Amino acid sequence: MAQEEIRGHARIETNNFLMIVLVLLVVAIGGLVEIVPLFFQKSTTEPVDGLKPYTAVQVVGRDIYVREGCNNCHSQMIRSLLHESLRYGPVSTAGEFVYDHPHLWGSKRTGPDLARVGGRYSDDWHAVHLINPRAVVPESNMPAYPWLEKTPADGKSVQAHMRGLRTLGAPYSDEEIAQAPAEVEGKTELQALIAYLQVLGTHRK
Repeated sequence: MAQEEIRGHARIETNNFLMIVLVLLVVAIGGLVEIVPLFFQKSTTEPVDGLKPYTAVQVVGRDIYVREGCNNCHSQMIRSLLHESLRYGPVSTAGEFVYDHPHLWGSKRTGPDLARVGGRYSDDWHAVHLINPRAVVPESNMPAYPWLEKTPADGKSVQAHMRGLRTLGAPYSDEEIAQAPAEVEGKTELQALIAYLQVLGTHRK
C-alpha cells in the first residue's frame, strides 16, 4: 500500500526544522510591527513635563541600587490597575523613563514598588531603613546594608557614565559632566543611594 503524501499544514507540523523556521519568522514580523512604531511616537521618546536627568550623585546612587540588586525585589513601574494606582500613585508612562538606561521596571515585588518613593520618607528614615530595615519595618525581610554608610561614593567613573547617558539622549552639558566628580566627592554610598531614591517619581507629584 502506497504511503499517502503529506501536504499542507500537516507537512509543517511533521517537519521540526520547518516549524521552527516559520515560528521564528512569525515572531520576528510580529515583534517588528509592535516595537518599531514605538521609536517614532512622542509619548515613548520624549520626556514628560518636569522630568530631569539624574544628577551626578543620583547617577552614582542608581549604580549602587543596581549593584546591590535592589531591582530584584523592587519594581519601578505602576501598572494600570486600580489597586496599584491607589497604593503607589499615578500609573507609569513611557515618557518617565527616557533617561533611564537600563530600565528598572521589573515585575517582582518582594518589597513595594518604588516608582513614586521620592519624598515619601525623610533622608533619615531611608538611612535607618537601609542600615537596619527592621528598625523601621519590624516585619521586613529586606537585607541590611550597613557598609554603605562607611563606603565613600566612587566618582571616578561618573563622568564616563554621564557621557554615555548623553549619547543616549540625556541633556548633560559639558560643564555638568566636568563638575560631576566634585559633586560626588565627600559623599558616602548611603548618601548617593538615598539621593537616587528621593528623586524617584517626584516629577509626577
